[in-house]
This record gives sequence, structure tokens and C-alpha cells, in this order.
Amino acid sequence: MNSLREKTIEQVLTKAVKSYGGIAVKLVSPGFVGMPDRLVLFPGGRLGFVEVKAPGRKPRAIQTVRHKQIRQLGFKVYVLDNKEQIGGIIDDIIRG
Repeated sequence: MNSLREKTIEQVLTKAVKSYGGIAVKLVSPGFVGMPDRLVLFPGGRLGFVEVKAPGRKPRAIQTVRHKQIRQLGFKVYVLDNKEQIGGIIDDIIRG
């Protein structure tokens, strides 16, 4: 049931990003585990990585390591476990 909720949150994110003129690319990275689920891209070169979790779930240890690596490179990484967070994440990415 949690994975179903995660999938639902991911679908809401994808639709919301599209409604703002962006795209939310599904990341699949064989051989480089722990990457966030979505790369969110907006006009003007705005981007952020989004890890989607079922409500109340936290990233696994390897995901936390990857998030830290990505942040150290200067990119934003968000953990999304509630669809009410989507607007704030989108606003933060667009603002840069």
C-alpha cells in the first residue's frame, strides 16, 4: 500500500511540474544506486532532484549518501512524502 501511495505522489508531482511548464524526468541509473527518483526541469535552466517516498518514509542510507553528494555539487535535492509539499518544492526550484 505504501508503494501505491508513493506512485500516486509521484504522478501528482509530474502533473504539477508539467502545469508550470516543466518536465519531471524519471531517473534510472543502473550501476549508480541511490539516485533520486525524478529530475525536475523548468525553463531558464532551473532544476532540482526529487526523491519520492511513501508518507512518513525516509530515504535509505545509500540515498542519503547520494543526496549529500548531489548537494555538494551545488544542486538541490528534495525528499517528497506528502503531495502538499509539491507546491513549495516547485516554487523553490523555480526561484533558484
